[in-house]
Amino acid sequence: MRSFFDYNWQVRDEWFAWCKQLSEEDLLKERVGGPKSILYTLFHIIDVEYSWVRAVMGKEDIAESFEEYSTLEKLKDLSDTYRKEIQVFLNVCPDEWTKNDLVQASWLNAGFTKFEIGHHIIAHEIHHIGQLSVWSRELGLKPVSANGIGRGLQNI
Repeated sequence: MRSFFDYNWQVRDEWFAWCKQLSEEDLLKERVGGPKSILYTLFHIIDVEYSWVRAVMGKEDIAESFEEYSTLEKLKDLSDTYRKEIQVFLNVCPDEWTKNDLVQASWLNAGFTKFEIGHHIIAHEIHHIGQLSVWSRELGLKPVSANGIGRGLQNI
């Protein structure tokens, strides 16, 4: 599971770098087919990942407001801060994601296994990265590669 988190983080960082070529207007423009804007989509990816990982850790969710992170720099800082905490958890509890004990997320009235949650986190980000790729092409720009080959993930 760790290699998939690392994959998502690598691709996310490449999207942050890609975003630097856009104006604030383009980053915040409401678009069709996804969760609002390019910047909000990145916020949503980060928020969902962190919320689910905190649930697996047995911690309360922290509800962040997009308005507090509505610039590329602030959002990148949030991503980096959360990633550090998640990396510590992944390093200390690498087998946690194979367990089938139920986790109750505070925002849902159902329990899910850690295995399910881990896969959901990964698939969720990949899904939204696909949406960013569509918007990239609509802007006439080359999207970040989603290719997993050649990323050195086996060395992490």
